[in-house]
Order: sequence, then structure tokens, then C-alpha cells
Amino acid sequence: MAEYYQGLGRRKTASARVRLYPGEDGFVVNGKPATEFFSRVEDLATCMLPLQVAERLGRYAVSVKVEGGGVSGQAGAVRHGIARALLDAEPELRPVLKQAGLLTRDPRVKERKKPGLKRARKAPQYTKR
Repeated sequence: MAEYYQGLGRRKTASARVRLYPGEDGFVVNGKPATEFFSRVEDLATCMLPLQVAERLGRYAVSVKVEGGGVSGQAGAVRHGIARALLDAEPELRPVLKQAGLLTRDPRVKERKKPGLKRARKAPQYTKR
């Protein structure tokens, strides 16, 4: 049995390196408890989703290093990383995690600004005269 299982999760511009330590309990993100790092309840719930879906809450200690992006993007990256680490630990969980859509990398990112436009798609107001 391995000392820990790891997974890399990404969302928007955020990237999370996740380690799962079997037989322990705890959730640490960038050296802080997860409840302290993610102040919004929704973000914490997002992070815990793979463990809840797989019914593995309390069986693994989770250690995460996350960087880039905003808070919601980081929470999504952590969720993706935990799902991948769970897959590394227990490959038989693949159908359950895949059914919940937790193994798919969310491809949505901010669209670039185009020349002649105010933003990615917003055009200047049309004036007839």
C-alpha cells in the first residue's frame, strides 16, 4: 500500500496538487484547515463532493497545494484533484466518479478580448448619424 495517492486538478487558471493519506482524517489546503481557507460554504461543499459521492468521508486525510485563479476556480481544481487521487487509490470507483461528472476537466475559460470590441464579444454602440 502506498504512503499517499496523488491527483492533479485544474479549473480555469487554478491548479491543485492533491495528496490523499489513507486511514487518517483531516483536510488541509495550503497549510491551513480547509474551513479556514474556503470561507464560503459552497466552495467547501464543492471540494468535498468526490469524497461524498464515493462515500469515503473520514477515510482519507487530504493535503492540497493550490495556486492561480480565484476562490471558486481553486475549489473546482481541488474537487478535480481529489477525484483523480481517489481514482489512483481505488480504480473501482471510476464508474461512480464518472457518472457524477467529477473526472472531466471543465474546459470553460475566459475568452480573450478581440480588437475593435470593448470586451470579448461586446461591440461599441451603433450610431446611425
